[in-house]
Amino acid sequence: MADTMGRVVPICTTAVNIEGYHITRQLGVVRGIVVRAPNIGQSLFGALKTVVGGNIQSYADVCEKARLHAYEQMLDHALALGANAVIAIRYDSSEFMQGAHEVLCYGTAVTVEKAA
Repeated sequence: MADTMGRVVPICTTAVNIEGYHITRQLGVVRGIVVRAPNIGQSLFGALKTVVGGNIQSYADVCEKARLHAYEQMLDHALALGANAVIAIRYDSSEFMQGAHEVLCYGTAVTVEKAA
């Protein structure tokens, strides 16, 4: 499978199987890990936004970029193992230290082939 830029990308799912395919080999857990903190501008704007309430888009942007980066790292790890699919994908996040959060994306790397 290829993305819009022509890069090879494994089939990915949060499910434990892929309809129309069967798993031929399990290669193990793959993961991507990122630790991010908002920059000073995002922190100031975020602090001001907490006074009036509502969505803090600058923080949401930091979180989304961290999730994407962790996901891409997981895909790279899967490809390095020879996988053509990743199943049971999950995300986890925790505060690493005050103001910095860890984002973990993980799943099971597998090889699959189309079912007959």
